[in-house]
Parts: sequence; C-alpha cells; structure tokens
Amino acid sequence: MIRTRIIGTGSYLPDRVVPNGELGAGLGTNPAKVLRLTGISERRRATESQASSDLAVEACREALTSGGALASSIEAILVSTTSPDSAFPSTACHVQHRLGCRGVAAFDLAASCSGFLYGLSMADAMIRSGQIKQCLVVSAEVKSSSVDPADADTAFLFGDGAGAVVVRAESGPDQQTQGVLGIRLYADGGRHNLIHIAAGGSRNRATVAAIQANEHKIRMEGGPLFRLAVRKLEQAIRDILKEFGVGLDDIAQILLHQANGRILSCLTERLGVSASKVCSVIERYGNTSSASLPIALDHAVRNGNVHEGDVVLLGSFGGGITWAAGLVKW
Repeated sequence: MIRTRIIGTGSYLPDRVVPNGELGAGLGTNPAKVLRLTGISERRRATESQASSDLAVEACREALTSGGALASSIEAILVSTTSPDSAFPSTACHVQHRLGCRGVAAFDLAASCSGFLYGLSMADAMIRSGQIKQCLVVSAEVKSSSVDPADADTAFLFGDGAGAVVVRAESGPDQQTQGVLGIRLYADGGRHNLIHIAAGGSRNRATVAAIQANEHKIRMEGGPLFRLAVRKLEQAIRDILKEFGVGLDDIAQILLHQANGRILSCLTERLGVSASKVCSVIERYGNTSSASLPIALDHAVRNGNVHEGDVVLLGSFGGGITWAAGLVKW
C-alpha cells in the first residue's frame, strides 16, 4: 500500500515582533484585554520588501533540511495562500524558481485558513495515484497587507508567516505504514460573508472608490464565525475519528488552525481532552491564516511533542467557509 508520509517540517516567521501595545495605541485598547479575548500577545510582520514567496522559500528550505531531502528531488510544489505575490503568475512558480526545482509542477490553491489541509489532501491524491513520489506543501501568508489597522475586529488577530512540509510516497503493510491516514474537506459558500475581502477581484474591482472605502481589507463577523468554527470543526473531528476507528485517547497531539485562543480552548473543552495535547502557538504568532497549522506542526515536531508511531489529529477552519480534518500516523 502506498501512503503519503511527512518526512520534513519547516517554518519561517519574519523578524519584526509587533506586541499588542503597539497596535492598541491607535485603537485605545488595553493590551491585557486583547490577550484575554484572543489569546494573542504578539505577532510577526513582514517588511515592505517581503512577499509571501519570500516567506515560503525559507520555510521550504527548513523542511527540506529536516527531511534530509534535496530540492532536486521535489516533483511538485503546492502553495496555499490568500496573500499571493500577485494575481499571476502563481506564488508557487516564484517558489519553484527560487528553490531551483526546474520543470516540476507548481501551483497555488486558495482555501483560506483551511488551505494547508486542502493542499496536503491534493498532494496525498497525487502520490497515491502514482503521479509523483515527493513534493512540497507550503502555506505562506502576509496577512498584514490586507489588515485595516483601524479595525479592532481584525487588527489584533493576524500575523505573517509560513509553514511547509516535505511529503514522500512510502509502501508497506496497511497497519504499519506511516503517513496520512485520511483527510476530509468541507465548504459552505453560502456563509462567505462571515470573513472576506470585498474588493480586488473581477466582481468588485480595486477601483479608487473601493480602495478609499477600505474594501480591499479583511472584514469579519467575529461572533457568528466563532460559533460556526467550533461547531463545524468539532463535528469534522468526531466524524474522521469514527471513520478510522480512532479514539481521542489514541491521539498523541492535536494540531488545529490557530485562529484565536478562545476557539482552541473551547474545542479542547468540548472534545474533553487535556490542554497538553493541543499545540498552541497563538500567543506568539497570532492568526497566520493557512500557515498557522504547518507552523504549529513544525513547532510540535521540533519541541519533541510528536514521536514516531504517534497518531496526530489535524483540523482547520477558514473563509469560504471552508474546514477540514485529517489523521496522520507519524
């Protein structure tokens, strides 16, 4: 049986640290209150010269090094981003060029904060079908480019960063083979208005009037989005555990999209698991959209919280509305 195994992880966070106090000064918000409501103390910001591909390349290089893989061995590059370098060419093509992976498939996908699991699912399908044997899945976000600093609902939440994995085809008996057990993807386009950027596409052009009205910035309905995220993600997690006959006691580490601390706490409580099982990097990095899950995964691996043979649960929820859940045997 062919299974897709994660052999290397990597992440990159820009150098600039932006604490709550720096953002709150212009909004009249107490830093301690922001921490209490969001679980975020600080986040990272890219420089004016850094694009998503710059962050992605650094995360990919770390993943390649940790996996003992050469860029020349990569047969495809899948990039999840909601903040591409440009409308086209794809950010993935820039990453491909910078890494020197000539001629291999490279493309972007847009599934908002669920993008990493959407990308990992696509890589898994390509590997299981025999199209490729090894590839990079990377999520990179410069969310600061679309955050309105005057909007208290979003200004404190988002940070910049990138996370990546190298995945490889491996064969072996079904019960013993390490790798992706399964990923399940979902979407509900009818709720797209809960978090969106109104202008900048073909429906609502980036006109002078739209930009003056700040319609090219993120807008979010926090309350409804919070409730929907908790409900949908909990159900997706319970469904995939039931499908594969895995109990929560069998899970060594739970890695979720780092939307905010309250969602992580709420899901931990509803699932009835120990907080020590749920990886959290939200306090230091904020919500890095699709990059948050692979960043958390990289930190869990490097901190020794994931060991060979462990079953790891992955979950994400984001704009679209999209959500996903996955199981990986490490």
